[in-house]
Amino acid sequence: MKKNLTTCIVAGTMFMLAALDTQAQSREPASMPAASATPDAKAMKAANRALQKDVLRALSRTKGLRNSTITVRANNGVVTLEGTVPEQSQVEMATHATEGVTGVTAVRNALTLSSF
Repeated sequence: MKKNLTTCIVAGTMFMLAALDTQAQSREPASMPAASATPDAKAMKAANRALQKDVLRALSRTKGLRNSTITVRANNGVVTLEGTVPEQSQVEMATHATEGVTGVTAVRNALTLSSF
């Protein structure tokens, strides 16, 4: 009788451990995507910074454009130009130069004319 009771306790304990192990294993893949999302976010941030630098380089090489007061932001290929320029023609030059940069999918031009 004691042998049957001991066997039942051991079998029950093994069953519980197996169930806990299975549950722990099923939770591991759920945490994996969160860990792998971080490199994607880092890669996207690096790509945005690289595009920002490329646009700034293109603006600095554009003759007749005063780019010292232009701020560039990039987000997934969409580039936003902010700041001031002295003439309306420079607003158009900045847009055109930005559109010519590889990786730019759209340009949001928020440049304004400076009053001085």
